[in-house]
Formats: sequence, C-alpha cells, structure tokens
Amino acid sequence: EEEEGKGGSKGDGGCEREGVGDHHGANSQLIVRQEERDGSVCNAGWESEEEKPDVKKTDTENLPDKEDFFFEGAEKLLEVWFTTKKKSGSECDLRNIPRSALEQMLTIAKCEIISCMRNSYVDAYVLSESSMFLSKRRIILKTCGTTTPLDCLEKLIWLVKKFTGYDMIEDVFYSRKNFQRPDLQLSPYRAFEKEVVTLDKFFLDGAAYCMGNLNRDCWYMYTLNPMEQYVYGKEYQDNDQTIEILMSDLDPKMMDIFYKKNSQNAEQATKKSGISKLVPGMKIDDVLFEPCGYSMNAVLEDANSDSGMGDYATIHITPEMAFSYVSFETNIPKESYMDLVIQVINTFLPGKFIITFYATRTSVASSFHQELKKCLRMDDCCRNDIQFCSFQDCDMTYAHFFKATS
Repeated sequence: EEEEGKGGSKGDGGCEREGVGDHHGANSQLIVRQEERDGSVCNAGWESEEEKPDVKKTDTENLPDKEDFFFEGAEKLLEVWFTTKKKSGSECDLRNIPRSALEQMLTIAKCEIISCMRNSYVDAYVLSESSMFLSKRRIILKTCGTTTPLDCLEKLIWLVKKFTGYDMIEDVFYSRKNFQRPDLQLSPYRAFEKEVVTLDKFFLDGAAYCMGNLNRDCWYMYTLNPMEQYVYGKEYQDNDQTIEILMSDLDPKMMDIFYKKNSQNAEQATKKSGISKLVPGMKIDDVLFEPCGYSMNAVLEDANSDSGMGDYATIHITPEMAFSYVSFETNIPKESYMDLVIQVINTFLPGKFIITFYATRTSVASSFHQELKKCLRMDDCCRNDIQFCSFQDCDMTYAHFFKATS
C-alpha cells in the first residue's frame, strides 16, 4: 500500500521509468568492505579542526544549553556511483531499494524521510536534515546538523548488493565546508582527517583535499583517484556537473521569512522569498520546520528534458542570525551558471559565500571553470580566493566571495 505524501508517492517501489544508459567502469571497485588499514593518513595539507577527546555519548549529550543553542547548517555531502561487471546492467537500478530499507539506513545517519517526489529519472527525498536523491546509478546523501552519513556506508553497500544488481563502486565523492562548531559533532566528524580514515576503510585509492583558506573558510573533499587511471586512462561516458553555492551571514529580513511565525507554510515561504523563481520548469517539494528552518527539493516537471543523469536542485536554510546558512545545489547542465549564481546571491544577500563547481570534461558546463576564473566580482561581492583541482576525467573549482563594505 502506498502512502501519499505532500511531495508525491511515498510507498516502496517506483513509478514507471525511462531507460538510462549504463556505464561499466574498468577501474571500479568490487562492492566488498575493504580490510581495515592502519588508519594512517598522509599529510595532505588540510587543517585539523578543533577537537575534543573522544568520549561515549548518548543522543542528548554534547548538545548546547537552550540559551547557547547552535545548529550546524553546513552539510556533509556523500555521493556514490555504482556499476556492474556484467555485460548488461540495464536491469540494475538503485531505486529498486525499498523505502523501508532506506528508512532503516537513514536511522544510522540520524535522520529520517519527511516527504518524497519522483520523476522517471530521479527519486528526491526531503529529510529531517536536508536531502537524499536516488537515480539509476547514483545516490546523494546530504545531511546537516550532527548527522552521521558515513556511518551508514556499510548498510548502503549491503542494500545495493541485495536489491539493485550492482556489484561495483564506480566513484565516490564526500565533501563539506568547515564547521563553525566542530566540537559539537560526533566522532569522526570533528576532524576531516578522521573522516578520511573512515572512508579509507571502505575505498581503495581514496584521495583527500582541502581547498580554501585553512584558518578561515575552506572546503574539504574526498574522492577516488586511482593511479591506474593515469597509466591506462579512463573512458568516461557521463556528462556530469554540479554547482554548490554555500552562503553565510545572510540578510535578516530574508531569513525572517523562514520562521513559522512569519510564514503560514512552506509554499508561502517559497513564493515570498523568490525561491520558486530560481528553479523554473521544476516541481517543488518544500518543508518549513518548527520553529524555523526550510528545505526544498526540485525535479524537472517534464522528465523528457532531463539530461539523463537525474537533474535536481536543492536548497536548505538555517535562518538563525547567529549562525545563518543557506546552501543551493544543482546538477542541471548549463554552458554558464553566472546568471543563476547572481540570481541566487541577490535572493539571499549573503555576507560571504563559497562556490564549488565540478564538471567532467565532456560536460557542456565545463567552460564555466574559465568563466569563474575570470570573475573578480559579482555585483557588490568581491572574490578573495580561487583554487582549481584537476583529475583524470574532471575538474573542480573553488571560489570564495565576500560583500565589499564602504
């Protein structure tokens, strides 16, 4: 029996879906938990975030008092791509994992499903802390607060092996901005080095990076970077791209919209804020939290216009002024994202923001790397940092902007 939610069908199973081409990665890793190694991590040049000694905690421990309440808006973003060594993998699909199994997995990450919507390319879930997206070969788990997404990796791999037909991991991306209060996170999330140790227990040839200013805002990333790809090359068939805009020090009047005392419901907040104008041609599943906070997923209304990768957009808002934070993310292919970035910035009016942009070299969006490199200002915001990272089949750009004051 299907449960009907505000965002669409919430029952197990999916709607009728169009076929999406499968890709067999010669350098992919078998879905088996790798033997735990000694946990040593080479000096990759990242900063050790402030740590406190590991102690056993209950769910209610390590939380600040009410008068000192703090919520970490910056998300931990885990993206895993799967493939198969079978000659034909057309029947393989991550969306075959039952909803009940996904719910059990998410309890390990300390979050839950609030609503769901889907089209023929992607299932989009609004979570109690951010979002999850499932397309044919890729799962994206984006969670804020003190969630623990890496803790559910073992369960995820087991579910994929049991329900989807995939038997190999093709690629992995884990990323996050530096936390404002790393001391409030559970282990291993208080320090990126420890997150890397956890990831290395599952994946061979993982590589960790830090982009940005080590003693201010920065962005951490972990991905697979096998040496054999540089020796033998890698055939990459996907045109993939993702842009994130991570905003802090937001406009107080805009943030007021995302309190329940000021907006009757999520739909009203979406319209009053102008969020609906940021995602034209997309259907929206939005949630306004009690007493404040907002999450939104968007997928294409016309699935026939999907790039084939499961196009989506997502926005998450922590409106409290002491630690205000907004994230915008989309993988919709564009030759240029400049107009979209300016539109997002003019909507939320951040005091500072980070742009991270990833694209495979076959993507129509790949030229945006150079456009971003040439961009020194966006309206009244100045760029004070930009870094570029190049891999075998894709490139990554990090840029930091701040509002210029007179």
